[in-house]
Amino acid sequence: MSVVLLGYHNMGCRALKVLRDLGVDVPAVFTHKDSDSENIWFDSLAGLAKDYNIPVYYPENINEKKWVDLLKDLSPDVILSCYFRQMIKDEILSVPRIAAVNLHGSLLPKYRGRCPVNWQLVYGERVSGVTLHHMVVKPDAGDIVGQEAVKVSPRDTALTLFKRLEDAAERVLRRFIPMLLDGTAPRIPQDHSKATYFGGRRPEDGRINWKDSCVNIYNLIRAVTWPYPGAFCQLKDRRLFIWEAEPFEDTCLGLKEGTVHVQDERVLVQTGKGMLRLISASFTNKTAPEAGKIPDELFKREVILR
Repeated sequence: MSVVLLGYHNMGCRALKVLRDLGVDVPAVFTHKDSDSENIWFDSLAGLAKDYNIPVYYPENINEKKWVDLLKDLSPDVILSCYFRQMIKDEILSVPRIAAVNLHGSLLPKYRGRCPVNWQLVYGERVSGVTLHHMVVKPDAGDIVGQEAVKVSPRDTALTLFKRLEDAAERVLRRFIPMLLDGTAPRIPQDHSKATYFGGRRPEDGRINWKDSCVNIYNLIRAVTWPYPGAFCQLKDRRLFIWEAEPFEDTCLGLKEGTVHVQDERVLVQTGKGMLRLISASFTNKTAPEAGKIPDELFKREVILR
C-alpha cells in the first residue's frame, strides 16, 4: 500500500512520521519551498523526507500536467494532504485507487478555508480540533473520515493550540489511515448548512481597533502573536506590536479609546468596552519579543494609541 503526501509545516512532518511508523510506502512528497518573507518557525517536511530518502518535489502549481502525469505514474492508493497550500483539482483527486484525503485544523464543517487555528482564536472558540476528510473541488467540503476535538484554553495562543492540534492529528492519522487502506474507514457527509468559511490572513489583518471590546482585542492578540506577524497599532509615527495582554473587563475610566493609563506600574489601554492590560510589546516583529517587556514610551503621560 502506498500514500503520496502533499504537505508542509509541522503537520506535514507529523503525517510523514506516522506513515513511516505504520509501514506505509511513501513514494514521493510534494511540498513548498520556504519563503524569505515568512517567519519559518516550523519543521521542514522536505528535510525530513530527504532523511528518509523519499523523493521531494516543489510544484508551483501541482495541477499542471507534468505533476498530474507524475502522480499517475506513482499510482498511489491514497493521496494525503496535510497543510498543503494549493487547491487540488479533479484530475488529481481521481488519481488514487482508494481516496484523496486532507487533514484540516478545525472540526468541520466549521472554519473551512485558510488559517483555521488563527480564526478560531479570533472568534474566541472554546473547542477546536482536527478533521480528516475526503477532498472535493470545494474547499474542505468532502465527507468526514474522522475527527478529534481539542479544548481551547482562554490563555491559548495560536502556537500553543497548534501544538496540541498536532498531537490530535497524529492520533487521528494513526487510527484512520490503516482503515482507509483496508476499506473499513467511515465516510460521514458534512452538514453543509452548518458550514463557515474563512479566507487567508494577511499581516495587515492584525491591526487593532481600540473601539472594539477588550475581550475581542485580546483574542486578536493571542491569535496572531509570535511566531505569527503580531497584532499592532500606531504610537505616533511608529508601529507598535502587542504580543501579550489581558482584559480588564470590569475597569473603565471613561477615557478616549486607545488612551494609555499607567496604574501601579501596569500599562492599561481604554477600549470600546473595558480596559486592556499590556504585558509585552515592541516596535518590531522581526525578532522574538522579550517576555514582560514594555517600551518606555508607554509610561509617559497622555499617550494615545490608534
